[in-house]
Amino acid sequence: MTNTTSYYAYAIPNSVVVKQFNMNVHPEGGYFAETDRQAEQVPSPFADKALRSLATTIYYLLTPDEPNSIFHMNKSATMHVLHQGRAEYTLITPGEPPKIERKVMGPNIHAGELLQLLVPTGVWKMSRMLEEDLAGASDEAAKDHCGCLITEIVFPGFAWEDHAYLTLEELAKLWGDKNAPEVKEFSRYVKNA
Repeated sequence: MTNTTSYYAYAIPNSVVVKQFNMNVHPEGGYFAETDRQAEQVPSPFADKALRSLATTIYYLLTPDEPNSIFHMNKSATMHVLHQGRAEYTLITPGEPPKIERKVMGPNIHAGELLQLLVPTGVWKMSRMLEEDLAGASDEAAKDHCGCLITEIVFPGFAWEDHAYLTLEELAKLWGDKNAPEVKEFSRYVKNA
């Protein structure tokens, strides 16, 4: 079996990615740049038939300086496609009880890492760099070659009115108990109300 480090290549430094793609800090955490918004519009089945772009595309980047996002949900589905690096995605599907899934996007397919990840409508998601990757970023040069760069394709296209942040109150409602272990575990990744 091949270990993770033999798969790990980080060809484009974060500083180059941020500058080249004119990325901004994302309100969810990390950096982003919208790269495409289709002019054609379609009625969204997830937003009461409101017209939305057929699809939108962004680059999204986690770095040691912006190592995680917070839980959020899009009404539209989102396909994530890996370019370089690794990140763990935590997905919470509401239900009784809520379903928690953890998926690592990364290049080591032999270890179960994913090159693509589809997050369907109605699922809370957050992403974060892995602790072992952050631990290896001990100086500025190493930090510049540590992170996770993906493309996100949202279909129908992204619109802020179709987006929500998970709050601590809503997190507790998912489990029906503000003292549930899951609430304690995930509380640092929710939007401060």
